[in-house]
Amino acid sequence: MEYSNGFPRKRDVSLQELSKRLAEFAEVRGWDQYHNPRNFLLALVGEVGEHSEILQWKGEVAKGLPNWSSDDKEHLEEELSDVLLYLVRLADVCGLVLGQAALTKIVKNAQKYPVTSTNHTSNSTYN
Repeated sequence: MEYSNGFPRKRDVSLQELSKRLAEFAEVRGWDQYHNPRNFLLALVGEVGEHSEILQWKGEVAKGLPNWSSDDKEHLEEELSDVLLYLVRLADVCGLVLGQAALTKIVKNAQKYPVTSTNHTSNSTYN
């Protein structure tokens, strides 16, 4: 991994890489005994609560967070990362392939919510 000023350089990271790194992180610390679906679900709910707390009193928040300080953005980024890491680890201990499951869910949603002339916009992510 390439580092800049002690921090990893920004790059796209696969869910598979995150899963592997998290498993290694837990293994070398002897934490596997505590890593079961129930514990991860409870931890995930707690982290979502922390994320919610950040936004609770912000009112409407514009895309890109243009009125947020860099410290506020970093705090949000950290809490969202905690949510992602617990979610990836939960999927892993359940034996699920989260990335593939997400792609399958997008296909199912496209079938359930087909594009029509009344809901179509040119900026839609799922066209």
